[in-house]
Amino acid sequence: MGTSRRRPTTPVQPVTASAIERRRLGELFVELCRIESPSGRERACAERVAAELRGLGLEVHEDGAGAVAGSDCGNLLARIPARATLDLGGLGERRYPCVLLCAHLDTVPLQAPVEPILEDGGWENANAGILGADNKAAVAVMLALARRVCNEGAPVDIELLFTVGEERSLAGAQALDASRLNSDFGYVFDHASPIGEVVVGAPCHFRLDASFRGAAAHAGIRPEDGSSAILAAARAVSDMPLGRVNEDTTANVGLIEGGSAINVVPEHCSFTAEVRSLREEAAEAVVAEMVDCVHEAANLPECDCDVDISVQRTFTAYEISSGDPAVRAAEMALRDCGYEPKLIHSGGASDANVFMSKGLTVVNLANGTERNHEPDERVSVAALEGMLDVALALPAAAAAQSALLAR
Repeated sequence: MGTSRRRPTTPVQPVTASAIERRRLGELFVELCRIESPSGRERACAERVAAELRGLGLEVHEDGAGAVAGSDCGNLLARIPARATLDLGGLGERRYPCVLLCAHLDTVPLQAPVEPILEDGGWENANAGILGADNKAAVAVMLALARRVCNEGAPVDIELLFTVGEERSLAGAQALDASRLNSDFGYVFDHASPIGEVVVGAPCHFRLDASFRGAAAHAGIRPEDGSSAILAAARAVSDMPLGRVNEDTTANVGLIEGGSAINVVPEHCSFTAEVRSLREEAAEAVVAEMVDCVHEAANLPECDCDVDISVQRTFTAYEISSGDPAVRAAEMALRDCGYEPKLIHSGGASDANVFMSKGLTVVNLANGTERNHEPDERVSVAALEGMLDVALALPAAAAAQSALLAR
């Protein structure tokens, strides 16, 4: 027998975590944070995640993305089939909707060992460095959800995906063979803002690499015989539109290196920059202006350098309609957990960018973490547990939306 279809105005029965689940969630989160997994070295964290899933009786598949993404392991994928019955409109068949939940295993580089401590109701690193809540809060939540669903069932098929190299331009998701996924739509929990915010638009991203070649000379004896690559790079950067260029677009020079010694006119200097924008044409215009700045600086008489420059589009922008079933299911789950949904556009990217470009609608849900990538990163216990409640509510909300679509 199938369950009755729900009207759009009928809320999904709230499903909240038990006290035992909340305690386990906190313990697992702390354990995961202690496992160092900067991009490229995710293996230890992946093994812990795989062990947890296999302990629930699930098969865990690892792909070959590691070799492409520069990691010591690949993406992990596990599936939990639906157990509850679902009426999809009397179609004479039971085709369960499939929902993807995704989190990334890697962190940005660690400034210090991670030793989580509770301070003022939240988890922080006792040392001066990141906590790793980005994205291990989501990893812990997904594992807690897997335990619940394996024990009690769910009205949808669930795919759990744990990616590598997200902090390296979404490398793991880029290398994933999306044809392996069965999901109709999905979610990542990867936005450092209050729970309730739903990212329906995210930017494209361009990477610009410039390498200047001048001429070395003794800085104290024959400086006029040299051509300073550092001076050329400095002139280029100083002329670039950087920071918040407009309401949709940002630009940044994040890495620069050059020179060989204090008493040598530097022969080499290189830098790496990025441009992000919610509008592709705006990003392209800023990139073109930055490229012009590089060439103009290299050709200045006081610089006189050769330059190599490359531009790479790392990922594309996307926008999801407010009426999309994935968005509506997210809003339903949030409301049933006591959060008021707020649709936003973000200046940050996530694995959702990659899935959207591959034709799979994936919504990025705010996870309540704070100050990601910073030494004082934290996540409150309330946010961590709230994220679990929302995740537990998503399968029923997704099933309800699928039933409505099938009417």
